This record gives sequence, C-alpha cells and structure tokens, in this order.
Amino acid sequence: MSSTLRIATWNINSVRLRLRLLARVVSHLRPDILCLQETKVEDALFPNDPIAAMGFPHRCIRGEKSYNGMAVLSKYPIVSSSHIAFCERLDTRHLSTQITLPNTNTTLNLHNLYVPAGGYKPNAEKNEKFAHKLNFVEEMSRHFSEAEENNPCILLGDLNIAPLPDDVWNHETMLRVVSHTPAEVERFTLAQKARGWCDVLRDQHPAPEKVYTWWSYRRPWEENYGRRLDHIWANKTLAQELRSTEILKEARGWEQPSDHVPVLAEFRLP
Repeated sequence: MSSTLRIATWNINSVRLRLRLLARVVSHLRPDILCLQETKVEDALFPNDPIAAMGFPHRCIRGEKSYNGMAVLSKYPIVSSSHIAFCERLDTRHLSTQITLPNTNTTLNLHNLYVPAGGYKPNAEKNEKFAHKLNFVEEMSRHFSEAEENNPCILLGDLNIAPLPDDVWNHETMLRVVSHTPAEVERFTLAQKARGWCDVLRDQHPAPEKVYTWWSYRRPWEENYGRRLDHIWANKTLAQELRSTEILKEARGWEQPSDHVPVLAEFRLP
C-alpha cells in the first residue's frame, strides 16, 4: 500500500467527450483521488463502468444536463457526501465528500468546487454573471471559515480566478479582464484566509514563477497566454504533509483537449 496520497483536479469540459483523455490523465498522474468539474452529464448517463475500469471503484457524482457537473473518483471508500447550494441556486457547482484514507483511522474531508466564470464584463451592476461570481466567492468565506479540525481537509477545483500577478501572462493587461480583476482577487484572498488554507501550488512554485493551468481556445495555446484558474488548497493538518505538485501541461496539446489541464498534489499519509 502506498505511503502517499495523490489528489488531482481537472475541469474536463464534458466527461463523455473526453473519456479517452481521462484515461490518459489517469495513466500519467496515477491519482488516488481525481476530482472533475464541468462533467456536463446527468447522473443516469455518467460513464461509471469505464471509469471504474480505470481504477476508481468509488465514485460520487452530481450532474446536470449540458452544464456544470461535479465528480469525485476515488480508490478509497467514500463514506458520505453533501453539497452547498451557493447563492441559493440548484446548479451543480459544489460536491463535498468524506473519504476513508488507507491504513489509518483518518477521514479526508474534500470540497470539489466550480466557481462561476463571470462573463466578460467586470461590472456587477451591468453583468449579472459577474455579480453572481462575486457573491459566490463571498459565500466561500462564510461556508469554509469554521474552526480548524484535526482531520485533513482539502478544497480544490476550477475556482476561475487567477489571484497573483504571476498567475496571468500580463498583470497590467489582465487587471481589466474577468478572472483577474481587483474585485475578484480581493474576495478570493479573503476566502483563502478565512480558514488559513495553504495554496499548495504556490507553496511549491512561489512567485515570481509563472504558473498557468488554463489556455483559451481562442488563440494557439503554445503562445502561452495562460492563467492559473485551477487550485488546490489544503488545511494545516494536510499541508504539513505536502510532498510535491504537478501540472500536466502537455494535456493542453492533446487532440480535443479541455482548455484546462489537470493539477495534482501528493501528500504523505498521516
């Protein structure tokens, strides 16, 4: 039995369309737990059998037709699950699971999130999508600010905000672009500080290193106009066990790719 825990997140942008790519991701990263966003499929049509064959006997899904959708794929038993209706909406943007870690009496609390993109105009009064995004991130601060527990806890997913100047290809230009505006970054930073989350990617790759996880379909991704929109946050109990992180950048160049690439963190088992 492995002495490490490998957890990955990926906005797959349709699990049925990219099932073959999912198998490649699993082969490359060898995750014990893989969290997906934008599965874009109703629960009854989720491809359970082929994903089980990839090595994930335990799965928790929460989907809807054509939009959003979350999944947690695990080698280890999922003992319970729940979700939060952010902004009092029933869209599938959050999935919480509790997973029994191997050879321990420990339960991992995991939150898989898909923050709204926010549209194109960074004006909450004129753009309802942007207002929704700001409200969603504000609610994150309230929902995830409870006292630190002893069990390891992780929050990850497509959080759709690049908070640091080195999380985007050009800081000054991107200040006016949804995903990097001051209004978003301020709320994002408060949500991270509310529970003292450790940003594990930046723990391993501190600024000023450029770190990206998303490249637009609108221009060749090789030009590297990227943004860091996908995040893994760990509480103190888990962060002290962090060993390494990996961004599977090459996946952006595969045939029919998602515009996001998978991100992985490896921890020592407590």
